[in-house]
Amino acid sequence: MSAERFNQLQTIAGPVSRETFDRLVAFEAVFQRWAKRINLVAPSTLGTLWERHILDSAQLLRLAPQARHWVDVGSGGGFPGAIMAILLGGRPESTVQLVESNRKKAAFLVAALNEVGVAPRIHARRIEECYTAVGSPEIVTARALAPLPLLLELTAPWLSNGARGLFHKGRDYRREVEESVNVWRFDLVEHADKVDADAVILDVSNPSRVSPAVRF
Repeated sequence: MSAERFNQLQTIAGPVSRETFDRLVAFEAVFQRWAKRINLVAPSTLGTLWERHILDSAQLLRLAPQARHWVDVGSGGGFPGAIMAILLGGRPESTVQLVESNRKKAAFLVAALNEVGVAPRIHARRIEECYTAVGSPEIVTARALAPLPLLLELTAPWLSNGARGLFHKGRDYRREVEESVNVWRFDLVEHADKVDADAVILDVSNPSRVSPAVRF
C-alpha cells in the first residue's frame, strides 16, 4: 500500500521525496485523530482522505512548480494549504501561509503541522485582516471556501498585485464564472482536476473590477 500511494503522489504532484511522502502519511494520521473531536471535513469523506483531499490538494504543485511563496485562504482542515506546506517544506526559501479564522481549526493546523515537522505561518484571522501581514504571494489557493465572485473580492488585493489564484471548483463552476464576469474581468485558464473528474482548478490572474456603466 505504501509503494502504491507513493507512486500515486508522484503521478499527481511530480517528483517528491520519500521524506515528504512520509510527512503526508503522518499528517493523514494526525488528521484522522483530530477529526474525531472537531469537524474538519465531511465525515463521509474520511474513508477516502488520501485520494479525496490529500492527492486532490497535491496536484497544485504541478501547476506552479517554480512558485516559492504561497498563501491558502480559508484553510479549514488544511486542504490544500497544509499539503502544500508539507510538499514545499524542503525547498529553500519557500514559504506557505495559511489563513483560517476558526480558532479550533487554526489550532489543529498549528499542532498537526508541528507534529509532522513543518511550521508554516498560520494567521488565525479573517482574510480581510491579513493582506498586509501576508505580503506579496505568488500563488493564492482556496478550496470549498466561497463562490468565485466572492473569492475574487477576497483575494483581489493579491491577485491585482501579480499573484495567480488556483481555486478548486466543482461541477457548477461555469455558473460561477458567468456570475463573476458581471463584476470582474480576469484572465482564466481551466485545468482538469486529476483526482475528481467532475471538478476543475481555475487558474485566475489579473482581475479588474468592471465599471458599473458597462456591467451586463
